[in-house]
Amino acid sequence: MADQERSLLQLAVDAMADKKAEDIRAIDISEVSVVADYFLIGGGTNRSQIQAICDNVEEKLTRAGYPVKQIEGYDTANWILMDFGDLIVHIFDKENRLLYDLERLWRDGKEIRL
Repeated sequence: MADQERSLLQLAVDAMADKKAEDIRAIDISEVSVVADYFLIGGGTNRSQIQAICDNVEEKLTRAGYPVKQIEGYDTANWILMDFGDLIVHIFDKENRLLYDLERLWRDGKEIRL
């Protein structure tokens, strides 16, 4: 992993952790998809926390020179998807994280130790 990618990923992990995101996981999907190089997955316990996690990730990464290209699901906040190009951030509520189980769907990727 290149230094710039590691920096982007660590910044996003820290931003999620700042808002007490649960079970944060990173998956390297660069060898199995052209969508992005990395997925970062985390969860929140309620709508306000999930939106706060999203806001913090957007603020910290934008300030560091990584502007978000698109955000989906912010209003309902049961699954927010944030597209930073090479990094896709997923923030789930508990129910939807279990339902969609991205870690299982993308098991061909390599989990990155955080």
